[in-house]
Amino acid sequence: MTLLLSNGDVDRLLSMRECIDALDLAYRDLATGRGTDRRRSDSFVAGPSEGSLYSLKSMDGIAPAFGVGAVRIDSDVVTWPTRSGNARREKVPAASGGRFVGLVLLFSSETGEPLAIFPDGYLQRLRVGATNGLAADRLARSDARTVGLLGSGWQAGGQAMAICAVRKVERIRCYSTDREHREAFAREWSDKLGVAVEPVGSPEAAVRGADVVLCATNTIDNVFFERWVEPGMHLSSIKRPEIEPAAIRRADRVVIHARDASPIHVVAAGIDVPEVREGKGWKLLGEIDFASLPQLHDVVAGTVPGRARADEVTCFLNNIGRGYQFAAAGGALYRKAKAAGAGRELPTEWFTQDVHP
Repeated sequence: MTLLLSNGDVDRLLSMRECIDALDLAYRDLATGRGTDRRRSDSFVAGPSEGSLYSLKSMDGIAPAFGVGAVRIDSDVVTWPTRSGNARREKVPAASGGRFVGLVLLFSSETGEPLAIFPDGYLQRLRVGATNGLAADRLARSDARTVGLLGSGWQAGGQAMAICAVRKVERIRCYSTDREHREAFAREWSDKLGVAVEPVGSPEAAVRGADVVLCATNTIDNVFFERWVEPGMHLSSIKRPEIEPAAIRRADRVVIHARDASPIHVVAAGIDVPEVREGKGWKLLGEIDFASLPQLHDVVAGTVPGRARADEVTCFLNNIGRGYQFAAAGGALYRKAKAAGAGRELPTEWFTQDVHP
């Protein structure tokens, strides 16, 4: 039988700590070449309204440690509004009932059969948070207690969960451009984490004196700058453009998620995609030689060292997502779902065929 799981199932079944542990295990296979994934692909055509584009995004990977392969597909209407001086990438909930569309298909690498189908929303936040948490575990000071958080949206919650899973955090200072939003975020996550989350009125107030700085925004512009770098800091981003190149160059040790500098962009004739314009999004950090930087899976496997000194500035660039994350985290989720009897079972025969494709 093939399991159909909901976002609620994912939230209930898989913790951030478990997701970090799943990536830790699976990334060791990636470092030895046993695991594999495909570069993310983004296709664009004209959207349904002025200023919007329709995007079909996909990525996949195979995680031998869990005996699974996964494909993640997002079907999105996307816009790039400017808010508080920064251009942002925002999805429009254009599906019926004001909803979004993102799916993960999980397959057995032994039989090829579909094991599970579930939305990508909660697992997306878990896998991004877990990736940055895994990096912080290797790169942040062991005595890190104070966190500066730039962003107060969906991904910011994942980053807060992850850093609290790998360090004994005592205080998180959160800044975002929307005061009401950051105040609501601080109230929600103070309760959830049992850690003091303090909303502050400027990015400088968030990052000054922080042991760890977490960028968790949807911007296609820089939000963290060289002038804010302090000795011993660990810097972390969830998107390529968030950290200014000069700040990256100030770091003593820089680790990237993957060597791919950007997704494969397939764009219809006459279409302008704001995030691939000069000076925006994927065009930022062009002066950084990604091919020369170590990847996270090599640090996890121990073939590349992590932090060496307390006064080092370390930096992790989660520069691009990997389909491999959905295989690893999805494999861990599937095991827990089967053990718990969670989800709805659908006949696997619905998704297989007796005709040679």
